[in-house]
Amino acid sequence: MDAFLKVLLVDASNGFYKIRRYKVGDYFGPVDLGIHMSDNYRSLNIGTGLFAGSIFPGSNRLVFTGYSPCWRGFYISSMGGAGLVFDNLGINMVSIVGKAPSPSVLYLNRNHGEEIEVEIAPLDIESVWKSGRKGIYSLMDHTFEKFAARYEIDPRILATGPAAKNTDFGGICSVPVVKGRITYVDTWAGRGGFGSKLFQDYGIASIIYGGTTVDEDFRDRKVADEWFGQKYQQKLAAKDFESTTKYRFDPKFGTGGTFGVNYATVKGKIIAFNYKTIYSSEKERLELNEKLVSQHYLKQFNEETIEKKQQATCGEPCSAVCKKMNGVYKKDYEPYQTMGPLCGIFDQRAAEKLNHYCDSMGFDAINCGCILSWFMELLDEKILTKEELGVTKLPRFSPEGFDVINDSMHNAELGIELIDSILEGKGDIDLSEGVRKWARRMHKMTGKKIIDRFVFSSNGRRGWMAPNQYWTPGVLAPMAIMGKYYMYYGNDFVPPRDLGRFCAERLKQELVLDNAGICRFHRAWAEEMMPEIIGSIYGMKDKFNSSVSFTASRINSRNASVFLESERNIDLIHTFLKRKSDEEKENRQELLDWIEQFDKNKYEAALNFWFEIRKGIDESLRDFQ
Repeated sequence: MDAFLKVLLVDASNGFYKIRRYKVGDYFGPVDLGIHMSDNYRSLNIGTGLFAGSIFPGSNRLVFTGYSPCWRGFYISSMGGAGLVFDNLGINMVSIVGKAPSPSVLYLNRNHGEEIEVEIAPLDIESVWKSGRKGIYSLMDHTFEKFAARYEIDPRILATGPAAKNTDFGGICSVPVVKGRITYVDTWAGRGGFGSKLFQDYGIASIIYGGTTVDEDFRDRKVADEWFGQKYQQKLAAKDFESTTKYRFDPKFGTGGTFGVNYATVKGKIIAFNYKTIYSSEKERLELNEKLVSQHYLKQFNEETIEKKQQATCGEPCSAVCKKMNGVYKKDYEPYQTMGPLCGIFDQRAAEKLNHYCDSMGFDAINCGCILSWFMELLDEKILTKEELGVTKLPRFSPEGFDVINDSMHNAELGIELIDSILEGKGDIDLSEGVRKWARRMHKMTGKKIIDRFVFSSNGRRGWMAPNQYWTPGVLAPMAIMGKYYMYYGNDFVPPRDLGRFCAERLKQELVLDNAGICRFHRAWAEEMMPEIIGSIYGMKDKFNSSVSFTASRINSRNASVFLESERNIDLIHTFLKRKSDEEKENRQELLDWIEQFDKNKYEAALNFWFEIRKGIDESLRDFQ
């Protein structure tokens, strides 16, 4: 018997909708089907994998696909847990087309298998954003108060903030609703600017969804345990518990979560003050890390969050309990890195203040933090003035004599001023069409190439993305989608041609997860087992594996990566290579040869290095091999 993926196609301009069905085998999930919908309908697609609502932990990821206003190409973003309630709609995907006449709420509900209720309800978005908890959180509250009573079971809300209206890197936020109350456990589809797309292209400010439809989710734990026993000699629950140690609590480091484990292991690889620490000596980086991070920033986190076991899930049953909290504040590594050490902030109170404000305004926190740290360096180096950036103070942007509490708070308050400048267009700031276009305009105005201090990836003429927060060349690889983990980000030196191949393989493995709607924190088993499980249930293991390769090649066929535009990008790779030799004593001849080329002419060497990565990517992701 054939199985189908069901798509609810909603026209936001008039509220009309219809259901389309696509055979499993032709498409397997929200990514490959999302490409099809985007190409044919220019839609924003929100969907789950085949196993949403099943017994598999991490299977309730909600996946967003479409053309990214920030990256300027096809993009994939996802958020944890939000697929569990979505599954109650009895569909696999909603695709939005058309544009509402004014900012609106999209209401979706399905009770007891009846037809899905669809409503486009206008709202005074500016008033809502300025009320109550402000921004995204006020919009969640407003949406919940207006519609929640219509649901028999707790619904879920997707919300945007002012960043979605005024920039190309607004994210989409959601939190679990438990027993009729909105919680504080933020989950985000931040990367790619899909909040900006939802608001600007379709006029939708928030979406509330839920229902009581029960479908035939896989729930046979005995069968699943047999599969896992054959592969790992462990039951499903035991293997998953072992695989998610880092995200729960790792006894090797006495901490847990991405924040805890990454800062416990970073040592001399710390990046701070808008990446300027890549130019510091190893001794200086280790001293900074010990004094400001290990003995304060990380120590606070361990005492307040880990020891007090303030942790939660994203909204689905999961042993990882990866959401590390301190009251209302959720602590993930990358936001608390970009709006932490990268911005010259090493105190939890200051980082909480800036991160929470950024979140409430609805930004992709990684992009926002990288922009703020860039602006702070431009101010500190007197490349741009306070007046040009619309602020009243200068940053404290050096580790020398740094007051960990007062200077951190000073920089956090400056960060908030800069966010307001971005949103309100103060000074000469206008990021509505992306940072690259703005930087080119400022170059013409001032004669200063300010882009050279910014670390980012380029795509096409205007696409951009701030990188994942690791000091390694892979985060700047010329992949068709950057800013996610569709690349190799290990700390070891990998020759660039091989690095490209590693990135291509990483893309394929991540597509196994995203197309199945599985959280990557469960990747230690899911990458291997998902093809096996699909083979056992649907009899399509080989077809699924082929579809992964084909989808990867389709994504790469749109690869419009642009060579490193920023000098700081080049220096990040150069200093990484030198550190491998000088501090980690790696002496492979190929590494030494690349260092010699960079020392001689870093621009020419970077071009060769970049193109070698691209060769490895392209030769690995051809349609026919």
